Amino acid sequence: MIMMRVPGESHSELLPPLSKDETHLRDRLKEHVWRLAGEIGERNFWHPEALEAASRYMEKRFQDAGYDVALQSFVFGGHTLKNVEAELPGTLLADEIILLGAHYDSIIGSPGANDNATGAAAVLEIARLLAGKRFARSIRFVGFVNEEPPFFQTDAMGSRIYARRARQRGEKIVAMLSLETIGCFSDAWGSQTYPFPFNLLSYPRTADFIGFVGNVASRRLVRQSVESFRRRAGFPAEAAAAPGWLLGIGWSDHWSFWQEGYPAIMVTDTALFRYKHYHSPTDTPDKIDYTRMARVVAGIAQVATDLAGAESAR
Repeated sequence: MIMMRVPGESHSELLPPLSKDETHLRDRLKEHVWRLAGEIGERNFWHPEALEAASRYMEKRFQDAGYDVALQSFVFGGHTLKNVEAELPGTLLADEIILLGAHYDSIIGSPGANDNATGAAAVLEIARLLAGKRFARSIRFVGFVNEEPPFFQTDAMGSRIYARRARQRGEKIVAMLSLETIGCFSDAWGSQTYPFPFNLLSYPRTADFIGFVGNVASRRLVRQSVESFRRRAGFPAEAAAAPGWLLGIGWSDHWSFWQEGYPAIMVTDTALFRYKHYHSPTDTPDKIDYTRMARVVAGIAQVATDLAGAESAR
C-alpha cells in the first residue's frame, strides 16, 4: 500500500519575502550548521573529540533556551557516546509525548552539513521557538548519535538504544518526527528523482518541496503532519506512507521507533534523490539553502504545536 491522497494541496504560489522572525530563524539555523559542519566538521565514532564537541554544542544550545538537559550515555568500542534530550512538559496529557529528533553525527569522510547538521539545527531552533509555551502533550527534542553506517539499523544506533529504553519504561510516544537532510532545494525541472516505485507515480520532478515519509503503520501521523504543514507553512510539501522495506522509507532514526511499535515519520528533502553532495566531502555548509530551510523549520514547529495540542484540549 502506498498512500498518496493527503489533506489539502501542496503550496504552489510564489513565496513571499521572509518575515523578520523568519529572517532571524534563518540566521540562527545557518549559525548552527556552520558550527557543526564547518568548525567541528566530520563527527563520528572515528573522530571522538569532534563527536563530543557536537554533543556538547547540542547540550549548551538546549540549556541556552532554558531547558534542563538529560544525557543518555552508553559505551561502545571503548568510547562513551551520548543522546542529548530536552523536554517541554505537557499539562493535561503530560504522559503523551511528541518527539522531534535528529542525528548529529556525520558519515565517515564528510562534514555532514545537510546530512545532518540541518536536522540537528532544526531541532535546536524548534526547541527555542517553543520554549516556555504550554501544550497538552509533552514535547521532547533529541539529538541522536550513531545514525550513520556502519551503525545504521544496528543495536549501536543511538536512536535504537533510545527507543528501546522508552519502550522498557512504558513511555507513551504518540508521534516521532525524524528531521533528516532538510536543506537542499531547487527550482530546476528534473532536479528531483525517486526510487522505484515512486518514480512511476505523479510526484513532482522539481526539488522545491519538503517530504513527509512514513511506513503504513504510521500513515495517520503522515496525514496529520502534512495536513498541518500545508495549512500552516505556505511551502510545498508532499507525503507518502509505504511499506518500510521500500528503498529510502526507513532511512533515518524513525526506523528505530518503528521497531518498538511507535508511530514515526521522516521529514526530509529526500537526500540523495536530489542532493549530489550526499555522503561526500563536499557536503559543506555553503551548499545549504538557508532561506527555504527556515520556512520548512518554521512549518515543522507549527506541526509540533498542532500535534501537542492546546493546553485546554483533551
